[in-house]
Amino acid sequence: MWIDKLAEGVVRVQTAIGPRYLMPSFLQRVYFLWMFRNFPILPQAVLSRGQQRLVDRLCSEQRFVSMAYSDGMDDAPVIGTIERRSPAASAALPPRRPVVSESGGLAAEARQRS
Repeated sequence: MWIDKLAEGVVRVQTAIGPRYLMPSFLQRVYFLWMFRNFPILPQAVLSRGQQRLVDRLCSEQRFVSMAYSDGMDDAPVIGTIERRSPAASAALPPRRPVVSESGGLAAEARQRS
């Protein structure tokens, strides 16, 4: 299984428009195998800056193709999945309101004591 991923593995990137697949070079596949050694799915936010740049560079180098449109990739093993969230999706959430308890909580008690 590791040998198959090392030989011809792809990296799945979950986007708002659906999954896309990166076709990394051999050395990049080794690095991705190390990245995904403990978890099969990683959010992009937990990746280091260098790892994020690698994913962005692979996407911009036209190595970012849809599995449905590629020939022969149905059998390609997936090394791991990166969840790529768009900034617009997080901006659409309403702002959080502070939690107010009836008794005022520990913070109110601390202010009264000082």
